[in-house]
Amino acid sequence: MGPVIIPSVLLWHLFFFGSTILEGVNAQVNGWVNAHATFYGADQSPFSLGGACGYDNTFHAGFGANTAALSAALFREGEACGACYQLRCDYRADPKWCLRRASVTITATNFCPSNNNGGWCNPPHHHFDMSMPAFLRIAWQGNEGIVPVLYRRVPCRRRGGVRFTLKGQSSFNLVMISNVGGSGNVKAAWIRGSRTRTWLPMHRNWGVNWQSSVDLRNQRLSFKLTLVDGKTLEFLNVVPSTWKFGQTFASPRQFY
Repeated sequence: MGPVIIPSVLLWHLFFFGSTILEGVNAQVNGWVNAHATFYGADQSPFSLGGACGYDNTFHAGFGANTAALSAALFREGEACGACYQLRCDYRADPKWCLRRASVTITATNFCPSNNNGGWCNPPHHHFDMSMPAFLRIAWQGNEGIVPVLYRRVPCRRRGGVRFTLKGQSSFNLVMISNVGGSGNVKAAWIRGSRTRTWLPMHRNWGVNWQSSVDLRNQRLSFKLTLVDGKTLEFLNVVPSTWKFGQTFASPRQFY
């Protein structure tokens, strides 16, 4: 199944941003929202910046190095994990450090706490603390400060299918859900064992880690996911009955 053609990108803006997020200091201009950006992790591997979303490795999760930590106004207690944003440096506001006409699409993988970066991550600010490789796609190298940016939500385009990493122990199932396309962020999740007749709701433990307290060992596992845009897919028997904690299984199915 090919990607869904969205007739107007404005529909994405109206759905994902809504009226409450665009109030106050974060003005919207022609579908783009004003924000600011910094970078972090200059002395770290960019693939290790999974942080508050719970990604063990952003490369293995399917996101590569173009990632960012979001301020509280955008992070929304982990609901934004996995979402994609297109950013461009506001050249008109800062021609010294902004690359003209450059843009980058990042995945939200971490949280930028309040009172960090001089308070730019405090509510109600919209702020992106980007990985260094992503930041240098839109700003000149050598700038270690803060730059004005414009951003908008965009669909996530992933290679391969949705991935499920099984964590936990005994009857405590903790599942990390990654490489999600479409809107990118999961709103609700269910799990079903091969000996279970009904879908069992899972609860967000933290970030992209969803939990269930039913013993499903030695059963084939299926999952059902609903994204924030309302799209739902079932991933039937994606995990064999011989599964072990610590393993990752990829489905051939994907959101578009």
